[in-house]
Amino acid sequence: MRFTTFLVLTVAITVISMATGAAQQSLPRDPGDRQPGRKWTEEQLKQFTGAVRAGRKLTPRSWPNGARVAVVLTFSVTNTSNNFARGDSAVVQLTGGEFGALVGLPRVLDVLDRQNVPATFFIPATAAIVDPQMIPEIARRKPDASAQGRRHEIGVMGWSDENPLAIDNAGEEGRLLTRATGYLTKVTGRKPVGARGPSSVQSLHTMGLLKQAGFEYDSTLMAMDEPYEVLLNGQPSGIVELPVSRILDDYPTLSAPRFGPSTLPSPELVFESFRDDFDGAYQEGTLFLLTLHPQFVGMRSRIGYLEDLITYIKSQPNVWFATAEEAARYVKRQAGMTK
Repeated sequence: MRFTTFLVLTVAITVISMATGAAQQSLPRDPGDRQPGRKWTEEQLKQFTGAVRAGRKLTPRSWPNGARVAVVLTFSVTNTSNNFARGDSAVVQLTGGEFGALVGLPRVLDVLDRQNVPATFFIPATAAIVDPQMIPEIARRKPDASAQGRRHEIGVMGWSDENPLAIDNAGEEGRLLTRATGYLTKVTGRKPVGARGPSSVQSLHTMGLLKQAGFEYDSTLMAMDEPYEVLLNGQPSGIVELPVSRILDDYPTLSAPRFGPSTLPSPELVFESFRDDFDGAYQEGTLFLLTLHPQFVGMRSRIGYLEDLITYIKSQPNVWFATAEEAARYVKRQAGMTK
């Protein structure tokens, strides 16, 4: 019960914080008024909520090869990129991010190798600059020959895991997105097709910028727990959303702000919750998408639970492990989306 309460409070606080930040950037406010929303008119409420909404559901009638569920393992390789964005040069905290690059990521990749499953890695450009060995190491690893040469995917997560709400400027946010995309394209030799909001948030400008830049999918929003099409100002955007959930993210439960990994709650309980959610997705025949951070899940006390979870998922019949790109393109084709 205590564990459940902790998770519920975490989700509630996160959602409230995101909503408040978005509202403050888009509507007039009194700097001294900390609750401006109570004064909004019906038109303002519609303006606030209508910019980015969930469109049609995109769960297909069946997944490839008759699979019952699609499993997408994603990793936000943020390390200490957000520290850079905030100008935080505290040495001890920076070494926590270095752990993610030097120890956590190799442990994650070893698990994926042993289990022979693909994954998607969203990487802020500054994290890749500081630890340039990460992307080549991800690119070097791949499932064995039976997987027909499939490789892990690299996605965009901003220039430095910056906070788009704090930037509150479409031009500057677009410049950083272009810069990040260009850097990852240069390093990987391939333009990324998917993005995750830096700091795991979006401004009212973000989705339009992603559409303008030609991204095929996003993995930041939380309006559903299955794939859906994003609506921009009430119109279909052509962007597939592979939604995340704070319940399916190791950051709220396995980390402490600024100081790195948290000692509580038990990793075993966290991964038990992940397993229960997979069971639900399996029954519904839809998507199970997990969000992990190598600097947290890559610790010795936690990495074994990730391998146990993958082993459990693989023990179920008709499971399709895919990168986010593969899942997004599949549902897009099945839905006849041409934009």
